[in-house]
Formats: sequence, structure tokens, C-alpha cells
Amino acid sequence: PVPEPPNPGFHLYPIPQPTSPPSVPTLPHPPHEPEPGIVTAPLMPGSTGIPSGLEYLTQIDQLLIHQKVELVEALFRFETKNKYEIKNSLGQRIFKVKESSDCCTRSCCGSLRYFHMKLKDNADREVIHLVRPFRCASCWFPCCLQEMEVQAPPGHTIAYVRQTWHPFIPKMVIENADRQTVLKVVGPCFTCNCCGDVAFEVKPPDESRNIGRISKQWSGVLKEALTDTDNFGVQFPGDLDVKMKAALIGASFLIDFMFFEKGPGEKQRGGVWQ
Repeated sequence: PVPEPPNPGFHLYPIPQPTSPPSVPTLPHPPHEPEPGIVTAPLMPGSTGIPSGLEYLTQIDQLLIHQKVELVEALFRFETKNKYEIKNSLGQRIFKVKESSDCCTRSCCGSLRYFHMKLKDNADREVIHLVRPFRCASCWFPCCLQEMEVQAPPGHTIAYVRQTWHPFIPKMVIENADRQTVLKVVGPCFTCNCCGDVAFEVKPPDESRNIGRISKQWSGVLKEALTDTDNFGVQFPGDLDVKMKAALIGASFLIDFMFFEKGPGEKQRGGVWQ
């Protein structure tokens, strides 16, 4: 016999049901919330040819590097990881900086220690990575002088900061990724900041004139005596390549550790011969 057709609305076979719920569109991550009490500089849109996160450096010709006071270090003379804030001339934070090193290295090697320095923007993205290997600090060992690698973004080298030998004067060269000298930094014979700033002049490769400056700023008698926290002012031409501006930031940290950072039992160095 011929089977009768099914009733209207009746399905001879069950309709397959979906095994998983329909996909829900993913919402974007919420923006990073600013820290309370911190005035931050505005984030800049990306630009072709500029490492991500360095766009704001194209707008400025000076900045301030402020080292945070660590209470444990001030009270107990226990060396902790250095932390900094980099601000513009209006006092707005551009980057926050934190040292990456281990306790044993900080205690045993003091200011000579190797470290990694992470610079993050106000969206908490690491945009610059500094690498300082262990090196000798005496002018009597010219084969093992100070050096720092500048990466932006992290993992991509854009510049080097390298100390050059001189028996009396602190000298550094700023090199691009191809190891070509772009800038030079020349310091004073005496780097002891007795009630005054200490200036390191930024010059072109021929050292014919001053085009910028890295200044260790005097913080006052009490702060200088009780802590080793330092403030630096950095000046450079506004039209300077942002990669070289980032390299000068790295040079400021290297200068800080070479001449002004004091580990347990260390004294401030007065020049390259100490």
C-alpha cells in the first residue's frame, strides 16, 4: 500500500538541532584605566615609520625623568628595583619605567649590575626595552666599557648607547641599529653634584656644537643625603628622529647608574677614573 502523506506541519524526520549556541560577537577590551592621582599625557595615534608607542616623542623637545622614592630603600638601605616616571614639560606622565633585576645582583654588584628596563605607555603597553649587560666602570679597562641596547618595540633593536674611552671626561656615542654614530654625549670632568646640576652635553658626531643636554638635577640636601633617587632633565631638537630620542632616554639611565646610583656601601663616583 502507498503510505499516506504526513499531516501539514508534521515532519517525518526530526529537524537537526544545533549542537552549540550561536556565537556572540566579542566586545573590545575596555581601555586601561588611569591610576588615581596620576596626570597622564594623551595617547597619540599610530604613524607610519615610527615604532608603536613612540608617537608622542615626535611632539616634544624636552622631558623629565623622575625616580620614585622607595621607602624600604630609604629606611633600611636595602637596594630595590628602581622605578621612574618620564614626564613632559607640563608634568604629564608619558612613560612609567621599572627595572628588572634580581636581588642577588643588586646586592652584590650594586650600580654595576646588569638589568633590563621596561618602559610602558599610559595604556600599560611596553614600548621601549633597555638592556644593560654587566661591564666594568673603570677607565683603566677600556676593553670593557659601558653599553646599553635600546629596543622599540621590545625585541627590535633601534639604537645603542656606548661609552668611549677617555682618561678624564665621560664620553658616549649614540649609534643607530647599523652601529653608525649619530650623536655624542660629553660630560664634565667632575660629576659630583655639590648643590648644583650636572650637565652632559649632546653633540653631533663632529662635536662642533651643543644640540641638547642631559642634566642630573639637584634634589636638595636632605633628599640627596638620605636617598639615591635622581631626577634628570633631557633636552633635544624637536625634529630629532624619535629613535634617537628614545636612545637619549636610555643614555640618561646609563649615566644615572654609572655616576649617581649608589648601591649598599658605595659612594658616588666623582668621574671616570673612580
